[in-house]
Amino acid sequence: MFNLLRMDLYRVKRSKSVYVCFGILVFVTVFGFWLMWLLGSDEGHKISLAMGMLSTEELFESESILAGVDFLEFFSQICLDGGAYNVIFGVWVMLFVCGDFQSGFIKNIMALHQNRWKYIGSKVLTVWIVDFCYLGLHLLSALMLNRIFGNLVPDAMWKDILFYLSWVWFLTTAFGALIIFICVLTRSVAAASLAAVLLGGGVAVMALYGILNLFHAGEWLKYSIYLTCAEGPEKYTSVKNLYVYVVGIGFLILYTVLSGMILRKKDI
Repeated sequence: MFNLLRMDLYRVKRSKSVYVCFGILVFVTVFGFWLMWLLGSDEGHKISLAMGMLSTEELFESESILAGVDFLEFFSQICLDGGAYNVIFGVWVMLFVCGDFQSGFIKNIMALHQNRWKYIGSKVLTVWIVDFCYLGLHLLSALMLNRIFGNLVPDAMWKDILFYLSWVWFLTTAFGALIIFICVLTRSVAAASLAAVLLGGGVAVMALYGILNLFHAGEWLKYSIYLTCAEGPEKYTSVKNLYVYVVGIGFLILYTVLSGMILRKKDI
């Protein structure tokens, strides 16, 4: 499996998609900081009024938009709470995995490595490593942008940031494993892309949540990947906060096992 992993990591390093998707993520982050700077800073207010983006009444209402918000809360709101990170990351996973089936490269891989569990293990580990790099670099870019925009929000404690990123890492990797499962199951770029958008962005989850809540049966969806990412704790306050690790690890194992079972049963 580690030979496959080295090959996958080499392919990731040489591919353009991993850099393009991260560039989109950074662009979304820059846009989020710029928009909040216009709405939540004195300098931004002047530009907003001059550009006609806000009226005097709207400007008064926006003055408190960042009240009580620290860096960690702002960081989570920009991409993770709304699902933008999972959508972008899911699209990259789709391109990475479905590319093997679309190009026929998987036949060459299976000819050399007949144990299909090794293939799934290599993909999941690669996604896990890339996810770590994405989250780390995303955090660093957000910290830098906060300085560029004049400390738009106050800093958070590093222990809180590390706690938050650690469980988000498991959840987002689990979402990557879900996209791997859909790629292996359907072998369709369209299906995996649609899943990345609808599931990563929470459209499908929130629609189902709303329908089930009409019958008071939607509480279990709070433990879905999307809602756990959106509503999970930003700070560790009690042992109850650790449920996010259980959700992330549970889904990661589930989708990895399902992917391996499907790949073993389907012809290449």
